[in-house]
Amino acid sequence: ITDKGVTVLNYFLTEEQQAIVDLARKIAIEKVMPVAAKLDETEEFPWEIMKHLAQADLFGLYIPEEYGGFGGGVFELALAVEQISRACGGVAVSFAASALGAFPILLFGTEEQKKKYLTPIAKGEKLAAFGLTEANAGSDAGGVETTAKVDGDYYVLNGTKQWITNGGEADIYTVIAATNKKRGSRGLSAFIVEKGTPGFDFGKKEKKMGIRCSATRELVFQDCKIPKANLLVKEGYGFIVALRTLDNARPGVAAQALGIAQGAMDAAMDFARQRVQFGQPVTGFQAVQHMFADMATQIEAARALTYAVARTVDSGTQKEISKESAMCKLLASDTAMKVTTDALQIMGGSGYMREYPLEKMMRDAKITQIYEGTNQIQRSVIALNMIKEAASR
Repeated sequence: ITDKGVTVLNYFLTEEQQAIVDLARKIAIEKVMPVAAKLDETEEFPWEIMKHLAQADLFGLYIPEEYGGFGGGVFELALAVEQISRACGGVAVSFAASALGAFPILLFGTEEQKKKYLTPIAKGEKLAAFGLTEANAGSDAGGVETTAKVDGDYYVLNGTKQWITNGGEADIYTVIAATNKKRGSRGLSAFIVEKGTPGFDFGKKEKKMGIRCSATRELVFQDCKIPKANLLVKEGYGFIVALRTLDNARPGVAAQALGIAQGAMDAAMDFARQRVQFGQPVTGFQAVQHMFADMATQIEAARALTYAVARTVDSGTQKEISKESAMCKLLASDTAMKVTTDALQIMGGSGYMREYPLEKMMRDAKITQIYEGTNQIQRSVIALNMIKEAASR
């Protein structure tokens, strides 16, 4: 990653959007890259970098101006996430997961809820997190076992959420719980829960294969009382809140994958140009040239789709976006896994060593195929929407 960036298609960014790219890239180069390996080794949460991102006003990119944000959307967020991911996937997901936690409030919150919670999130004063996954409820959201029962002016939450990004570090959590277990997914509701609420605690920080500096913990609710005012929309809307949230967030995961892939290809190119074998740089071999050609083509195709989907989400012109959102996440994350694998192969034994960033990028890439819906689930979402569209015709 250089200050000049990479040559890509002209996506006709506005001056403000280009400024976001340049600023995020500058932070990635100056603040993230020098400590990426250390953060991976120590698994320390990147609070210092979060402070730099907050000072640069990047946390509010997708939040309306009336709540202290930039007034952009999913596209502006994706632009920043892509650049940060080129330097470190773990730092990028710590940044992006705050948006994941904020989307339910942005999409479904009352004016009072938005003012109270989005304003500190936009300023980077507080991080957010999204609590959906459980031991028996990952892709199957209908399997949520965490319950929320009415007790006077409160809801009482009991249960455990698993593998929650920013868990323990975030101050604001949007949590999906069952208010009527008999109704399955139609009996789910969404709530805002603040860190420090009695009965709300966290499990240990998980030891992960990749994105190690990001915090992944359990959320534990034991007779946790939250005000009725913290209910989003109304009872029974939790499943809709979750789906709409993921539709808006998946282009962000695609942007993470894009950034990791781009960073991997750039690192492999720098190495291959300097590495001499049989009297010539490794880039002189046609087999290697073809690998680079495939990597560049796949990255650009994934970038074009991701940008198009993010812009479509922001336009509000397409009511149903689940299929396209799944497509960009699927394509970009599969691309990231393939590109990091091929980039490491080009670097040979050096790529396998921790001295170089490729082995970390490969580990970081894998999770993009898994979280916010595995790629097998994405394919099901795409196909089922295709079948529904065909039937409606």
